[in-house]
Amino acid sequence: MDKVVNVYDLEGNVVDTITLPPIFSAPVRPDLIRRAVLALLTSRLQPKGTNPLAGKRTTAESWGVGYGVARVPRIKGGTRAALVPQAVGGRRAHPPRVDKKIREYINEKEKRLATVSALAATADPMFVGRRGHRIEAVKQIPPIVVDELEEISRTSEVRRVLAALGLWDDVMRAARGRRVRAGKGKMRGRRYKTPKSLLIVVARDAGIRLAARNLPGVDVTTARMLNVVDLAPGGHPGRLTLYTVSAIEELAKRFEEVVVWNPLAL
Repeated sequence: MDKVVNVYDLEGNVVDTITLPPIFSAPVRPDLIRRAVLALLTSRLQPKGTNPLAGKRTTAESWGVGYGVARVPRIKGGTRAALVPQAVGGRRAHPPRVDKKIREYINEKEKRLATVSALAATADPMFVGRRGHRIEAVKQIPPIVVDELEEISRTSEVRRVLAALGLWDDVMRAARGRRVRAGKGKMRGRRYKTPKSLLIVVARDAGIRLAARNLPGVDVTTARMLNVVDLAPGGHPGRLTLYTVSAIEELAKRFEEVVVWNPLAL
């Protein structure tokens, strides 16, 4: 059944209604979403390993038996061991290899279906609440606003709009959850970890990205670049997502060819 939802203006008033595309009624597949998220995250990894000849650039040979010493390779004209892992300057026993398989693959149709499934989860209050988002004051799941949101260029204006729509409580939840990272990542330019909060999906970026980028946990993306990692961080579906009207229309065109099998419709 098609779902009719309200469209809000920047002051939080209802100005229109639209019918959500069928993709927002697709069954939520957490297993498929996790597979797609893993595939996208591993595709960002860069293969790394040691030089295959590291520690092997030597002519050292073992003396053999009968000398009362260990049969490890030794440098010519001396007694110092070389080449073996336990020797100074020797090779590593089990070095990282660039040909190690570190990427998980997923079929293209499965990935698109996972994205549609993650979109459907953003329209289900149960999944949104299960992720820990503060949705008590949110007027509607998913919240949809007019296209004027895309042209906002000041952070204070974004904050005013989010407060009018009841979304500011979740941004403050992310701000309170910001903490110092455990481990050596503190020394490598990623000292803090911030929980994910609101995702803003627009049809075009006319300044909203710069206006919202400093809000804790808030991400901005376009409907054309939207992927399952944005919708389900960590593989957990149901991120609190704010759409513009034009973004809804573009998503409907982008995924109109995705075939969704719903056993409940049989």
